[in-house]
Amino acid sequence: MRVIRVVMAVLAMAVLAGCADRAGRSKFLTYEGPEVTRILVWKDARVMQLRHHDDVLMQVPISLGFAPEGHKQRRGDGRTPEGNYIIDRRNPNSAFHLSLGISYPDVNDKLVATEAGDDPGGDIFIHGKGPDFSSATGDWTAGCIAVTDAQMEKIYAMVRVGTPISIFP
Repeated sequence: MRVIRVVMAVLAMAVLAGCADRAGRSKFLTYEGPEVTRILVWKDARVMQLRHHDDVLMQVPISLGFAPEGHKQRRGDGRTPEGNYIIDRRNPNSAFHLSLGISYPDVNDKLVATEAGDDPGGDIFIHGKGPDFSSATGDWTAGCIAVTDAQMEKIYAMVRVGTPISIFP
């Protein structure tokens, strides 16, 4: 029994160590504030707000796709989508520190791309920078919305799957 307890304790420590970043602290924060009921993004101002109804809970500067003007239409165009979507998944193991999936492409996006003979692309996220892009500046993503890793930790703690997101030009 004692050996089993020791083995279980070692395994528990290994799992907890895997949840910590290089500084030895967890990237998974807790949030006990008001529910985030909507995310608003203004591409032209490079700003994202997390809101509880009309109250702004958090506002952060953002980076966008490397070709930020206009709505995303096809895979590889470097644009960030515009329109109304939802947060549809969480990725705790993102190469970009942490990430929240955006439900692009929707039915209309797929239809427009198909009619043009294109692939609409996908895998659009709100994400941090991660180790490979820690010094990135300006609009550098392939169409995602990027923030700092520290901001992403807070956002990841606050936002749940199903939260609406509106992305404006």
